Amino acid sequence: MPAPDAAVPGHATPEPRNATVVYPGGLRARWRWGGSGSTVAVFALSEAGGALIDLGPLVAADPDALCRAELRIEGPRGTWTARFASLIHDEPRALHWDTEGLLVVAYGFHTYGLDAGSGERRWDHRSATPLIALLGSPRLAHVVVQAELETFAIEADGAVAWRVAHSDVVTAAEFVGGRLVLTGFDGQVSAIDPATGRSAT
Repeated sequence: MPAPDAAVPGHATPEPRNATVVYPGGLRARWRWGGSGSTVAVFALSEAGGALIDLGPLVAADPDALCRAELRIEGPRGTWTARFASLIHDEPRALHWDTEGLLVVAYGFHTYGLDAGSGERRWDHRSATPLIALLGSPRLAHVVVQAELETFAIEADGAVAWRVAHSDVVTAAEFVGGRLVLTGFDGQVSAIDPATGRSAT
């Protein structure tokens, strides 16, 4: 069965989605993404100027056969464009880790640590299950990445600080009162300490 945005003979491929986001530190971002079969449309409005970094080959030898996303960044330290690929239809998400000079991007199964000024990849991490949330706080020495069946913390150099596996699919994650609160597919709620990964219930 084709993905929802896959090109099907006799059917039009849905238009790519667009979003404009302003991240702290004066970073203006333009996102454009689509499902499988929409690569040409996603990249049709690519802007000239600055470095172009294609991270798709990290995901697959033929990334254009997958879902694709493009991020255009304009900021005080430079202008650049990064392209991503995903095995599943997903909405890309990012956060600016200003103290480390990183823009952290989560898309599909992958998380990337990109230099906020140049777009250069400092590290990348692949989860075994799709990502559903990307969280950061000035009080933490890492970012927290939530996947369907695991939570992990990634430090500025790309090292995994801790990892917690879950027996049920996680459908939502958010910081509440200094805790990471997780909602399971069955509706049950649990909490962990985002600094250590230990249970906070």
